Amino acid sequence: MSEADLIVVTDTGSSDGTVNKLRNRGAVVYEEKVEPWRFDTARNLSLSHVPEDVDVCVCTDLDEVFVKGWRQKLEDAWEDDASMGNYLYNWSLNPDGSPDTQFIYFKVHGRHCYIWNYPVHECLKYIGDKPEKKIFIDGMVLNHYPDPLKSRGSYLPLLKMGASEKPDDPRMSYYLGREYMYAEKWTECITELKRYLSLPNATWAEERCAAMRWIAKSYDKLGDTAQAYRWYHRAIAEAPHMREPYVECALMAYFQKDWITTFFMSESALRITAKSDCFINAGYAWNFTPHDLAAISCYNLGLKELAHFHAKCALSLSPKNERLKNNLSLIEKAL
Repeated sequence: MSEADLIVVTDTGSSDGTVNKLRNRGAVVYEEKVEPWRFDTARNLSLSHVPEDVDVCVCTDLDEVFVKGWRQKLEDAWEDDASMGNYLYNWSLNPDGSPDTQFIYFKVHGRHCYIWNYPVHECLKYIGDKPEKKIFIDGMVLNHYPDPLKSRGSYLPLLKMGASEKPDDPRMSYYLGREYMYAEKWTECITELKRYLSLPNATWAEERCAAMRWIAKSYDKLGDTAQAYRWYHRAIAEAPHMREPYVECALMAYFQKDWITTFFMSESALRITAKSDCFINAGYAWNFTPHDLAAISCYNLGLKELAHFHAKCALSLSPKNERLKNNLSLIEKAL
């Protein structure tokens, strides 16, 4: 954040020397308690500490790092009547530093025209008196370095709270259903996400597609393969331009040794060449996985030449992967 004019941090209870380290680096640090905890309260408290004369706020967490040069990219893109800036967010990175899971982020905003909303998975709510205007900041990239040991224990109760506060709000229902999936509560996931799909305001096709994917995964985990296939097909119909439902269906078919479906779904995914500019792009949909699944299914279907092509493509995307090397060697011997 060193390219910013001012760095303001609100610490809500760290105990590892973070406050002193930040102050020694020149940050203005406030120490606050948020009880009962909810993320929107904490972020609004943090925003209140930003001086009134600031024009543009750039919000990050301490496990996020901007690619150098972000400030100039922001200035080049910002417009006088802009209220929010969107930019590329790498939620996870591969071991070599290349992007894995990506989506467009939204935490650049005017100082006085937004507040934070929702107890968890909080987002900015526009409260300005002029029409909201969002811009895209080309070249501004934020990298996330998540702690794999960090507990998600607070998420489920906060999401239940959010869904009870706003039962007709699709955001809280979607995230609650997804959290049930993460917690391996498959039946609860299916029930909540079917409720989400029934909400009148649940109209975002890419998010609806994701909900259908999580329902499909839950049915698969419950052993109901037929229902899982049905829901993957519904997810594809909802957002046919997204690779993710094809790849996830291909993966399920692979474990079922359903080679025709694995082949069809992986080939269909590969025909999609553009990432989504409005939803999460999962790393497995854009790395070697679709070609790998296509190669394995082709091999099992006796399509050795096509298997060879896909195996080479897969290895080119992950050249140090020993399993992919062995697969290519096996296919070449068969040829």
